[in-house]
Formats: sequence, C-alpha cells, structure tokens
Amino acid sequence: MSAIKKLASQTAVYGLSSIFGRFLNYLLVGFHTRVLTDVADFGVVGEIYAYVTFLNIIYLYGLETSYFRFSSKDKLGAHTYYSSSFTSVLLTSAIFSGLFIIFSGQINDLLITDPSAAAYYHQDYIIWFALILAFDAITAIPFARLRQENRPLAFASIKIFNILVNVFLNIFWLWFCPWWLESNPDSVINYVYSPENKVAYIFLANLIASGATILLLYKQIKDIRLQIKWEIFKPMLTYGFPLLFAGLAGMMNETFGRTMLKYLLPGSAEENLAQLGIYNAAYKLSIFMTLAVQAFRMAAEPFFFSMHKEQDSKKIYAEVMEYFVIVCAIIFLAVSLNLNIAGLYLGEQYRSGLFVVPTLLLANLFLGVYYNLSIWYKLTDKTMYSIYFTVFGAIITVSLNLLWIPVFGYEGSSWATLLCYFIIAVSCYFIGQRYFKVPYRIKRISLYLTYMLVIYGLGYYIDAKLLQEMPVVSAVINNTLLIIFILTAWLVEKKNLKLE
Repeated sequence: MSAIKKLASQTAVYGLSSIFGRFLNYLLVGFHTRVLTDVADFGVVGEIYAYVTFLNIIYLYGLETSYFRFSSKDKLGAHTYYSSSFTSVLLTSAIFSGLFIIFSGQINDLLITDPSAAAYYHQDYIIWFALILAFDAITAIPFARLRQENRPLAFASIKIFNILVNVFLNIFWLWFCPWWLESNPDSVINYVYSPENKVAYIFLANLIASGATILLLYKQIKDIRLQIKWEIFKPMLTYGFPLLFAGLAGMMNETFGRTMLKYLLPGSAEENLAQLGIYNAAYKLSIFMTLAVQAFRMAAEPFFFSMHKEQDSKKIYAEVMEYFVIVCAIIFLAVSLNLNIAGLYLGEQYRSGLFVVPTLLLANLFLGVYYNLSIWYKLTDKTMYSIYFTVFGAIITVSLNLLWIPVFGYEGSSWATLLCYFIIAVSCYFIGQRYFKVPYRIKRISLYLTYMLVIYGLGYYIDAKLLQEMPVVSAVINNTLLIIFILTAWLVEKKNLKLE
C-alpha cells in the first residue's frame, strides 16, 4: 500500500501542473469561443493543434520512454543516456523544423481545400509551429530527467510557468488590447496588436511560452555534453522506434477524426471548419479525463519501471489499475452529470456539440486503461506489440471515421474514438496476460464500469424529464447520484485503503 501511496502522491504533484494548466486552458476555451465569433476560426485552431500533437511524436521518436528504460537499468550511466538523447533530439528538431520553414508556403497551400477557406490560413502559422515543435521537443528530455529523478515539484512549477505565460498573453492580446484601443485608438498598442487576425495571437502566445520554458530548464541543459555515444544510443533507438510508430498510430486514433471533418463532411470548407470548431470545443470539455490520464501516465511510467524487481510488483500493478478506474469513473460522472453547467463556459454557438462529451470521456477512460495495461510490453522489452495494438486501433479509427463522418458528422467520429480505445484496451489485456500475467480484478472493474453507466443513464433520464422545467432539482439529483457512487466505492475499498 505504501508504494501505491507514493504513486498517488507523485500523480497528484504531476497532476498539479496538468490540472491547473488544463483548468486554465479550459477557461481559455470559453474565452476563445466568445472571442472567436466565427466558429470556423476555432476549427482552424483545432485542426492545426491536431496536426501538432501528431508531429510531436515524430520529433521525439520514442526517446523519452527509452531514456526512462535505460537510465533506470544503468543509473551510473544515466547522464550519458541523457546527453545522447538530448543531442539527438536537438539535431533532428533543427532538421525537421528547418524543412517546415523552407516549405511553409507549400504546406499552407495544401491546407486550403477551396477558396472559401483561404482567409483562414497563413504561412506564418506554419513557421511559428515549426519553432513550437522544436522548442517542445528540446525541453521534453530535460522534463523526462526531472521525472526520472523523482522531482515532481520542479517539473510542475516549470510546466505551470509555461501555462501562465500562455494564458497571460492570450488575455493580453485578445481582451486587453481590443478593450484598450476602444478608448485609446492611437495607443502604442497598435504596434503589437492588429484586430484583423485573432487566431494568430493564440499561436504566438504558445510560441513565446514554449521559448520561455527553455530558459527555466537551463540547469538541466547546461551540463549536457553535445555528443551521441552510438554504442549505448543504438539500443535506445531499437527500443524506442517501435514506440514511435505506435505513437503515430495512437495519435492518428486521437486526431484523425478531427482533421478529416473538413474533408469528409458534405459542406464547403468554411462550413466544415465550423463543424470542426464545434467538435473541437466539445473535445476540450473531455479535458478532465485527459488530464487525469496524463498525470497518471507521467508518474506511473517511472514508478512501474522502478517497481519491476519488487516481489509483489504484479499485485501492486493490479491494485493501481482498480483505483485508476474508480477515479476515472468519478471524473466521468462528475462531468457528464453536470454537462449543462460545464457547457456554459462555451460561447452559445458552440454548445450544440455537448452531447458527444460523455462519449469522448468514456473513450479517454479506456485509453487510460490501455496505458495502464501496456506496461507489460515495456517491462518485457516486447515494444513491437505497441505497434500492433495502435496500428490495429488506427485501422479501426480510419475505417469508422470514413464510414460514419459523412453520415453522422462529428458524432460518428466520437463513437469511432470510443470503439477504437475499447478494442485496443481489451486486446492488450488478453495478449499481455500470456507474457506478463498480472492478477487484475476484471470482474470488480467491470462492475464499477457497469455501475457508472447505470448512474449516468439515470442522470440522463432525469435531465430529459426535469432539466427544462426544474434545472436546479435536476442538478441536485444528479450530484446526489455522483455522491452515491463515490460512497459505494469508498465502502467497498476502505479496507484496502487503510494507511499503513
């Protein structure tokens, strides 16, 4: 139990930056959906960030996890693994971003599918994101070192700084500058702000925040020797490259539907971008599940590697899975049963997509279960299985999106995401038990998930009957259902959760 308490405390600290940052970003979603009155503008934001999350995988090509694996096995040589990883990422980032900058005009032209969309894209966006991708990749290995050294407070404080800079600049450019210029039209603000293109300032804020983060990681970067020792780096690449392809397929599972809406919906590019904008806003509301999974993953990866040699490690892995599912079920219910309240943060023209949020929350829950299960192929060095699972998932995602988006729109994309993550989680469990048998309590976990869905179904029925005429009563009943679920889980698990 003490090991799980350690994981929980580190997850909480890693989650501090995620929760705080995602909460601020959640507020920014409400801010952006009011500032960007043209819904298609927010569609462009969602589309470009979808491509960026995909490219982030290419820029790191599995080295982050490779660094964890090899530095954990050879603590005396950890700094050599660190320097080699950082040097490689630095060189490849310069090459990749240089190519993006050189061909930025041609890339921008590819994004414009018809004349109605031409006003929404600019070559500068490509250049800025080429730099953002490089900055984020360069800082990824120093951040990984902080995690490997169990320094979650330093990790969280730097992440929070990045977020605060981003939020401050968004507010400065998109709220303060227009407000100030209303009464001071000849102000010096005119030199740093132009009202014609608000989307540009969202991207510029990200660029400046990413660049500033490098400065705060100076201590982690200054003692790096810019060299690659091939004899130790080759095994890292061998280990990490399957994770690269798995990551690409996994990111396709996450982003393919959003990027394809523009091409598969029957309207013009501008109309389809508006649908993407609505879906992107709904996708952002599943952020609470995403941040829980992200915080857990950051703490769990080094934790699972460090626990591997312990006698009761498999029992601990099983307990972690159960508690993880319980926490995610609570998050699912907390958001889904209060969706009409959470949706008030969005601009009114974006709220029509709220109905897909529970589907996306459940999809991310199963993605978290998959991350939990996937430790078996990392601990047994069978990382090729990461490719098999995620390519299988990508085939499902692509096929279902191509089939469902033209018929059901972005709702079809949300169901494709859920089905993909559910299938790869189940597949990972059954295959993993053959190579690395962990005594997961599948029956109990399944009962928790079924109970969660029953509670949600009751809440959905209550909303249908009471929401329009008695919204306060509906909210009270729904949150009572949430409390009942939490109390039930506590009563079932309290014996195991006693402090030791």
